[in-house]
Amino acid sequence: MAPKKQESNSQQREASGRRERAHRILDAAAALILRWGYDKTNVEDIARQAGVGKGTIYLHWKTREELFRALIKREQLAMAADFKQRISEDPAGATLHTMYKHYVSVLMKRPLLKALILRDTDVLGKFAHSEHSSAAFIERVAGFKIYLEFLREHGLVRTDLSMREQVYMLSAIVMGSYLIAPWMPDELTLTDEELADLVADTVQRSLESGRSASADELQVISHTFLEQLNRGIALYEAQFQHDLDS
Repeated sequence: MAPKKQESNSQQREASGRRERAHRILDAAAALILRWGYDKTNVEDIARQAGVGKGTIYLHWKTREELFRALIKREQLAMAADFKQRISEDPAGATLHTMYKHYVSVLMKRPLLKALILRDTDVLGKFAHSEHSSAAFIERVAGFKIYLEFLREHGLVRTDLSMREQVYMLSAIVMGSYLIAPWMPDELTLTDEELADLVADTVQRSLESGRSASADELQVISHTFLEQLNRGIALYEAQFQHDLDS
């Protein structure tokens, strides 16, 4: 039995080393893409930055595109963890406007994901127009439509607009607040905190019903939202770890 146990420990150490090396490569890729942009970042540069051979990168990913998709998955998981913590610690964290306040706050700390959502070609180059940049983070990871329907059923958001219209307006509010920033003069530029507060206020005024939720309702809302978020995170985490280990 002892040899089998030793073999198992050796396999675990090998898998751990492989994951550590993969994360080091992803760290290097993130730094270079933010510095030079995706189109100007090649595998040789990433290998040099990570302190590995070029061939080592291909042991993990067959192409540069696959490597970048893994990097985006990792960024989304990190953002989801931050987002979840903020929602969990805020008594009103899962109301629509407060949820969007936290979403904007965590997104501002993730320049790669912000570039992906805005299809920023300066950072992402041709990758900005791939299918991976079209899906909204909240909707894909958090079961957003289920959550929004729950709020509608409890009279906490307007029902005179269809869900389709509401999702469109929410996307327009968030993306519009980012897209307009480069055009604003310095005296009108907002801090990240001010932008998050403004988005939350706009969502509340335009899409919520005006009815205040009780403490018990807020608890149910948060539980419902976090349940969907946890399910999405678990699935995404499993996919990411599988990719790293395969």
